[in-house]
Order: sequence, then structure tokens, then C-alpha cells
Amino acid sequence: MQWRKKWERSWDEVRHCSTACRRRGLKPVDQALQSAIEELLSELPRGSSIGPDDAAQLVGGADWETLTEPARAAARRLTAAGRTEIMQGGRVVDPSTAKGPILIRLT
Repeated sequence: MQWRKKWERSWDEVRHCSTACRRRGLKPVDQALQSAIEELLSELPRGSSIGPDDAAQLVGGADWETLTEPARAAARRLTAAGRTEIMQGGRVVDPSTAKGPILIRLT
């Protein structure tokens, strides 16, 4: 989900980018991606990171590429919950403004 000017005063309250997103809710694959991210990170030394593609491959197998964006969304949800951080270029970044490749690590 990307920040929008109209949400400037209420960004902390925004939960869905549209009515379609609100209706969609979380599907089992979304929960599986969140679990995969946490599982992969728990197996690594503290401070290590993974990419969303790693979780997508674990959950999706041969069709993992279709899960790349849902894996990024799962990482954003985990970050919003305070369980992970999203990084780019070795720095922690705001998940709503991160564009391009990201890495995920435990907080």
C-alpha cells in the first residue's frame, strides 16, 4: 500500500487502500507467507535478513513468482505489528514508501 496525500492527516488509521482490499481480507496464503517469513528469520542468526522472494518460494514452490507482491505485503503487515523491520541499502525504511528490492529482518 502506498501513502496517498488524502491520507496525510490519518495515515496511522489507514488499514486498507481501497474497498476491494477491505473486502478481500487475509487469505490462507497471506497467513502462510507471514508464517514463512517468521520461520525463515527464526532459523537465521540475529540481525540476518531475507528477501520476500525467499518466503514466496517456500510457500509457492514452482509458482512462487505470483506470490512476490503478497510476500511484500506480508512483510509490511509484520512490520506494522512491530515484529520485523524492512530495510533497503542497509538502513531501516518506512514500508509504505519502500520501492524496489527490500530485505526483512526481526526487530
